[in-house]
Amino acid sequence: MSRYSLTTRSATREDAVALAELWSDVVRRADRSEQVADIEQIIKNCLISPEHRVVVVDYDGQLAGAVHLRMTTLTPLNLEPCVQAIQPRVVEQFSGHGVGHTLMEAATAFAEENGILHVVAAIPHASRDDNRFMARLGLAPAAMYRIAPAAVLRSRLTPQRVQPGMDGRSKVLAARRSMRRTRAERLAVAGTDQP
Repeated sequence: MSRYSLTTRSATREDAVALAELWSDVVRRADRSEQVADIEQIIKNCLISPEHRVVVVDYDGQLAGAVHLRMTTLTPLNLEPCVQAIQPRVVEQFSGHGVGHTLMEAATAFAEENGILHVVAAIPHASRDDNRFMARLGLAPAAMYRIAPAAVLRSRLTPQRVQPGMDGRSKVLAARRSMRRTRAERLAVAGTDQP
């Protein structure tokens, strides 16, 4: 059985179409040509900034996975430097061939090259396999980002109009009294005095 080799390299503009497909669920919602243009811009920015890198892994000459690496701080409030491994992804047909391991190896090497002690991985919360893989590598959960459109958040934050003199508790008590009266009336009509 022949063994294929994994090679790691920086992404080039020619990788943009494949990367737009690989990250299709996390890039902005737009038509494919705009998504490809976005990825091309990201690659261009990475080529001019030593703090950013898009790494791809080739499996026997085919793009098998990619990750966006970024030097930053743990949070805007915790200024400890870290390398963020954003959306490490493996093309499905290459799953189980060491591509994910190679992507995280590249993130670790990028951190070490820059004297950074921590690597943070940003992966989908709902992806059990990805989360288990990261746990096996020793990455512990630290935070969960939640997202909502601003309009939805605004609608949930804006208080509903409350009738003057009626708070939430008063409404509940009034509803319970009304239900008791209705039940008592039904029982009286049925000819029984039992509660």
